[in-house]
Formats: sequence, C-alpha cells, structure tokens
Amino acid sequence: MIERVIKRMSPSTRAHLLSPRGMLWSSVVVAVVTITLKTLAWYITDSVGLLSDAMESLVNLASAIFGLMMVTVAAQPPDEDHPYGHHKAEYFSSGFEGILIIVAALGIIWAAGHRIFDPQPLERVGWGLALSVASSALNAFLAWVMFGAAKTHRSIALEADAKHLVTDVWTSVGVVLGITLVHFTGWLWLDAVVAMGVALNILKEGGHLIWRSSQGLMDEALEPEVKVEIDKVLADFSHQRGEVDIVRFDHVTTRKAGQRRFVDMHMHMPASWTLGRAAAVRSSVEQALMSAVPGLRATIQLLPSDVEAHFNEPRDLI
Repeated sequence: MIERVIKRMSPSTRAHLLSPRGMLWSSVVVAVVTITLKTLAWYITDSVGLLSDAMESLVNLASAIFGLMMVTVAAQPPDEDHPYGHHKAEYFSSGFEGILIIVAALGIIWAAGHRIFDPQPLERVGWGLALSVASSALNAFLAWVMFGAAKTHRSIALEADAKHLVTDVWTSVGVVLGITLVHFTGWLWLDAVVAMGVALNILKEGGHLIWRSSQGLMDEALEPEVKVEIDKVLADFSHQRGEVDIVRFDHVTTRKAGQRRFVDMHMHMPASWTLGRAAAVRSSVEQALMSAVPGLRATIQLLPSDVEAHFNEPRDLI
C-alpha cells in the first residue's frame, strides 16, 4: 500500500523523498514511532528482551539524526578550505552509528545480566508481541526503500542506517521467538538469554560499521566491478603500431570519498603529437570514463611515450 502511494507521487516529490536527506528524515520519524511502540511493549510485559529491542530503536533515532547532519554537510559544495568537497562527512555518520550500536549492546548485556539471576514473570505477552511485530514491519519496509536509495546515491550513510534497521528487525524476530518460548515453557531465564544474544548480534554489526567507516576515511579503492569498467574504457583507447604503443595508460589509481569516485592516471602518446591533438584524445577518454562510471572524476596527466614517471622512491616517502 505504501509503495503504491510513493509511485503516485509527482517525480519531484518522489525524488525529494528518496534523496539521502528525505530518507534520513523518514528514518527519524519511523524511529520515534518504533521507540513508542517498543517502549510500550516493554512496559506492559516487563520483558528485558523487549527492553533491549527498545534501546536499539533509541540508537536508531540518534543515528538517523546524526546521519542527517552529516549528509547535509556532505552535500555542501567545495570551498576554499575543502576544494575536493565534503563528501567524506558521511563516513563519520557510519562510524558514529557503529559506536552507538556497541554502546547499546553493552547496555543490553548489563541489563540482561541482572535479570538472568533474578528472572521475572512476563505479563500481557500477546499485546507486547503484537506491538513488537508492528514496529518490525515498519522498520523492514523502510530498510528496503533505503537500500535502493543508498545504491542510487552511493551513500554510505543511507547504507549504514539501512543495515542498522535490518539488524533491528532481526533483533525483534529473535526477541519475539524468545518471549514466545518463555510463554509456552515457563523458562523465565530465557528472556535474559535472548536479550544477550541480541546484544552479541548487534555488537558484530557495530564493529562492521566502524571498520567500513575507517576504510572510507583512508581513501579505499573503488569496487572491483567499477575497476573493470574503467579498464574496458582504457583498453578501447589503447593503440599499437607493430610492437610500439601509440597510446597507453599506466599508474591507474582509484579512490572513493562518500558519493564521489576518483581515478588518476598517466596517458602516454608520441612526442610528435601536437598539444591540441593530445588534449583532444584526453578529453575523449575523460568523457568515456564518466559515461561508463557515473559520478567519476578523472585526472589524466599527459606524457610522451618515452618518458616514465617514478613513484614510491625513498625520497617520495619521507
């Protein structure tokens, strides 16, 4: 039903809603709703498992707000102090979310550790489970939409938030199954065990997000499938005459910063070519690269065929 409503929107409204800012605003609203539902579920059942589920949704809210701030910073145009733009701000969002997830997991373990030695009976389990399932369905739909938007915009902030929502969904599934077992078996200690299992699961997800953020901040290379597209374009422009290379490329390096992708390289051509001819070929290569890889920024240095650039010499590493 919600999907049909989105499709009926005007293109401009739909584009705004599915933009990184629009998606994160939606995440904020959904987080508030799910916190309300899950807190109510915990209140009426007194389940530490449902309390852990509500705590994770609280982390969702903080993460979405911080992610919204970082996406806003990342969208700012280049300036004098940041001539390459502000796109890496999204990695701070991913890292911050990972830290919050780990803090929430430790809090859940602390709360569950007390309850496992002093189990308490659960009340009105049916209502609590119904509220938990409703909030999980809402999170699952938003995560599905956000994964699509993250792929379209190449946004690590959206991807991190979507992954966190999926973790939240699986957390809720585990909690629902655990409380159902508690209800039918009478094993009250199982409620605390389920909460600890939830905590260990989200600890793993938090560590992954922090690792992903650190790799982005250290200028991680482009994805292998993107490199393949770049190599195809360069192969189309590489020419040989007999055993002599007319046009060749070397020192091809790539990196990504948020939504931006960069490639640097040397293009070698005959020294007899005029500057105008060499520049025209370089322009054609740049256009072909940007067509093959949307959002790519190419930097190509022109060199004669008999000139080699030297990298990683000891004096360059000082």
